[in-house]
Amino acid sequence: MDVGSTLPRGKILQKRYRLLGSLLALSLVAVACGDDDSTSTTTGGSSDSTGAPVEGAEITIALGSEPTSLDPYIVDDGAERAINDNIYETLLSRDAGGTLQPGLATALPTQIDETTWQFTLREGVTFHDGSAFNADSVVASINRIVKLVADAATDNDGFYRTITGATKVDDVTVNITTDGPDGVLPARMYWLKMIPASAETTADLSESLVGTGPYKFVSRTVGSDIQIEVNPEYWGDAPSITKVTYEFVAEGGTRLAGLKSGKYDLITNLPPQDVDQAPQPANVQGQEHPVLILDVDEGITADPNVRLALNLAVDKQAIIDQVYGGFAVADAAQILSPSVLGFNADLAPVEYDPEQAKQLITDAGLEGATIQLVGEAGRWLNDRELLEAVAGYWKATGLEVQLDILEFGAYLDVLFDRTNRADAIFVSSSNDILDPDRQLSTYYQAGGIGASNSNEELSALIDQGRQQLDPADRQATYEEAVKIAADGSYFVWLASNSDLYGLSERMSWTPRVDSKLLVKEMSVTS
Repeated sequence: MDVGSTLPRGKILQKRYRLLGSLLALSLVAVACGDDDSTSTTTGGSSDSTGAPVEGAEITIALGSEPTSLDPYIVDDGAERAINDNIYETLLSRDAGGTLQPGLATALPTQIDETTWQFTLREGVTFHDGSAFNADSVVASINRIVKLVADAATDNDGFYRTITGATKVDDVTVNITTDGPDGVLPARMYWLKMIPASAETTADLSESLVGTGPYKFVSRTVGSDIQIEVNPEYWGDAPSITKVTYEFVAEGGTRLAGLKSGKYDLITNLPPQDVDQAPQPANVQGQEHPVLILDVDEGITADPNVRLALNLAVDKQAIIDQVYGGFAVADAAQILSPSVLGFNADLAPVEYDPEQAKQLITDAGLEGATIQLVGEAGRWLNDRELLEAVAGYWKATGLEVQLDILEFGAYLDVLFDRTNRADAIFVSSSNDILDPDRQLSTYYQAGGIGASNSNEELSALIDQGRQQLDPADRQATYEEAVKIAADGSYFVWLASNSDLYGLSERMSWTPRVDSKLLVKEMSVTS
């Protein structure tokens, strides 16, 4: 389907987007303060006739893609997280609105000096294999990720590259060190899953998923499903749901059909056009920013005028309306949400101007030239439709578009290949740790695992922002950094879409701003 040739192409109104951006900023700030109702909506009840959740319930969740690995240290994969977030836990956690709070640590860390943070650990916690959670397991967890980053053997170096090690003070106290001042360290410890001390040198955790979480791994049938069950020794409140089966269904229509038939209790990436068909639709304006990473250094996209043309060619309002059913807002030439530190309010969405785009391609002598666009289908909301729409818009400029929609594992190989960058690579960038360093060090900074530029000035600014501890200083630095990428059209910015879910009639759950699928927060009716 050539969506790009059929979507309406009305002029994008910058003023309208500024208003939408302001409204989004207000709503997300409210969420960050814990006001879930401002951005999350769902329907239905959460209890049976007695007013309490049904105990011992079993549910089935349909995900849009299958995990490429179950080792959370190696892959950066949303399907992996959907499962492992229930098996493993972290030193710090966040409430549904995004506020950092204690997890396996008893409190937020104390900063000993500019490069050392001290954590006090919760006592009496055990792993699923019966071993104790203590300072030794934290040290082992830190050692494992530090080694994987040093060996370039993880997709997660954007989360952890500043960490240098950990030292046991006593059984319940540990110091974590960084290679310089790092104001992001607490947020990083919301992301690093804790493993037993005995697992430090395990090559791949996929065959031995042992955490402290409310659920334990049961089985995996590759290509079909994964099952987890409640951990009866869990240190926290016991969940009411005792067993979960995850199935992997790339087609949104198939997921919806399974939801309507009662086969599934929760589906991700509910197609916007099908919201009215779901027994219970639910949504939250999360942190997803679909974006196209352009190769700034080589190939057809090395020309800044070509990169500008690729932006001008895309009708973002049509994508918002047709691809996302209105559940989105145009990105203001950056992949930071207005609620995140570093958002540059002076930037605006690139206007839709197909005639100028076509002229720029003609002036560059590139009519009929081929541009490669790499993506996947099923992992993110209406990703195939989005890619087909963009390909149509680019084709209208006079370019030939080689659209490669790959299986998710093959797609990740292309996304994270640092040496042979495709002309344009699709990714939906989510700010999972709710700090700008996550996105900028991964996709903006030269050497970042998903970056396609070698701009040393931009790289230095990102390093500087990471090392600054004063929020005002960090804000100014990141504003300058994102402006460099905006002025150079390093990406094709699209629209930040809401997270859309479908729930069965018996399910009760409110989506989170960090997109985590925590089953302990779910319940069912009779």
